[in-house]
Amino acid sequence: MGTGDLSGANIVSDLCGELQTWMYIAVPFALHVGERTLRALRSKAYAAKILKVCLLPGNVLTITMSKPYGFRYRSGQYVFLQCPTISPFEWHPFSITSAPGDDYISVHIQTRGDWTQELKHIFVENYFSPCLPSRASFGELGMPEQKSPPRLLVDGPYGAPAQDFRNYDVLLLVGLGIGATPFISILRDLLNNIKLADELMDLSMETSRSEDSSNTFSVSTASSNKRRAYRTSRAHFYWVTREPGSFEWFKSVMDEVAEMDKKGVIELHNYLTSVYEERDARTTLLSMVQALNHAKNGIDIVSGTRVRTHFARPNWREEFTRISAKHPGSTVGVFYCGKPTLAKELKKLSLEMSRKTMTRFHFHKEYF
Repeated sequence: MGTGDLSGANIVSDLCGELQTWMYIAVPFALHVGERTLRALRSKAYAAKILKVCLLPGNVLTITMSKPYGFRYRSGQYVFLQCPTISPFEWHPFSITSAPGDDYISVHIQTRGDWTQELKHIFVENYFSPCLPSRASFGELGMPEQKSPPRLLVDGPYGAPAQDFRNYDVLLLVGLGIGATPFISILRDLLNNIKLADELMDLSMETSRSEDSSNTFSVSTASSNKRRAYRTSRAHFYWVTREPGSFEWFKSVMDEVAEMDKKGVIELHNYLTSVYEERDARTTLLSMVQALNHAKNGIDIVSGTRVRTHFARPNWREEFTRISAKHPGSTVGVFYCGKPTLAKELKKLSLEMSRKTMTRFHFHKEYF
């Protein structure tokens, strides 16, 4: 074979290689451009007005926005946020921490990367005064200072495993650190349902007293419809964190649940892993002081809430055993948000306890 034949073959080979490269690049590039275009078109309809911004312990930024017209979501879902002041092309996902029945949208953002750090700088240092932890509550919407804050564009909502919580009789919610955010919306939603159920029950009782017995059938029918609409009857929430200041993030929510949930529908369990376990001699004094203060004043000295804080990590086998004994024959939705390490243990226990007991555990996970 001559030199000319070899050079021609090399040219053809190079052309084929370049063509194959473009074939591999073109399809993903087209999908990326299409997704960005769709997101840009959708986000223009949801320009949110900022109502309140607070910087909480642990470098967590909470942003409360007005709910755009026509924006509907379910507890457990998340949205993408864009701040054009930072970048007109960057979108970042965050779980919604408000309940669907609220007239606002709130998100909790842990400032770790460059984008979140810049967002913190823009909102807190340039436009808003930092909020004191004791004032960082869902019910008090602060007003911005005289400066007009930058726009936030909202894209969503998007589905997540936790949004299907209504399909289960009992909920087992496990959040690690900032992984508690998708479950706060669920707790608020359940709390709103408790309020609504109490109001409906009071209305039914008043109706049954004021009208004749012919209305008894309609009242019982309404009650049964209400029970069918809210299948979930109990919830067990476990929040595991290393930083004591983290409990300030959702202090108002935990206090509200502890105050209004008279029937014990929602169980709250806080675990602080940076302290030795409760049976350890090094934490005996702290445990005694904590127990006495909680019994006397109803306030936990660690979290500052009405929910008592436990030390070290939970014994998940004991917790699963306790829940299965408490809810025999029920279907339990296990929802986890955190790092992958614990997910394996929870999934294994869900399968094991489903085989050994009458309670069925269905495991769902999402990572942060």
